Amino acid sequence: MKNLDISGKTRVCALIGDPVEHSMSPVMHNAAFRELGLDYVYVAFRVQKENVTRAIGGMRAFNLRGLNVTIPHKVAVIPLLDELDPLAEKIGAVNTIVNNDGVLRGYNTDAGGFLHALLAQGVEPEGKNVVIIGAGGVARAASFVLADRKSNLTILNRIEELNWAVELAGHITQTFGKKVDALESNSENMVKVLAKADILVNATSVGMSPKISETPVDAGLLRPGLVVYDIVYNPMETRLLKEAAAARAKTISGLDMFVWQGALAFEMWTGQKASVELMKKEAARLLAQSAKKV
Repeated sequence: MKNLDISGKTRVCALIGDPVEHSMSPVMHNAAFRELGLDYVYVAFRVQKENVTRAIGGMRAFNLRGLNVTIPHKVAVIPLLDELDPLAEKIGAVNTIVNNDGVLRGYNTDAGGFLHALLAQGVEPEGKNVVIIGAGGVARAASFVLADRKSNLTILNRIEELNWAVELAGHITQTFGKKVDALESNSENMVKVLAKADILVNATSVGMSPKISETPVDAGLLRPGLVVYDIVYNPMETRLLKEAAAARAKTISGLDMFVWQGALAFEMWTGQKASVELMKKEAARLLAQSAKKV
């Protein structure tokens, strides 16, 4: 791995969001830049809601090559861009921006990252019955890419935000012409839909550090033959994934999606493929360090 000096020619990529202090993206991307000997650097900027317009103006002014966009700006940046990738437009959220000679184009690599993580584990979702718990940003990206892959979708969400799931299911049904069900995430519905499910996706923050004892699904509903995909990556093995492994289900960690979405953005900015293995190793190392401090 090469050590590169920052110079007047160094291209800059960055993350904007609030908060960003604990992001693993700088370590992950900078390791990949060094591995390929690219004259790039990646930094993180905390940008509050009221400053997002000025932040995108700064991207233009400073000629930043690329941005990753995280909470709470994934929707707010859309009207500030010149072009939108069709998938990002359908999803209604942008997490990656590419600056091509002053023309800013928005993408959603969360969707591609979600799918690549599935495929990399040998799971083809086409024609499969997929249950998604949650109806937020990641659930939205996952739902669209799965619907595009011709999966059969059911979206579960807690009663307080069931309208989110209903709106998302309706949007996907209208876009793809295939019925998507939206149900309350209760024990009765969970039993019914998981009995027929091939893939279960937790697209909520349930089980995320520090609340690692929580899980969105009763362990008794997990079984062999089920693929359990948890988008939570801190901890790397959530309670849901531990109980799924104990039930001999196939498990996929949210760290895989996180790394793949970053690798796809990396390729858009540089034109070169990043080492997914290296990026995952660096992200896992940082997670392990953080876990020791808790």
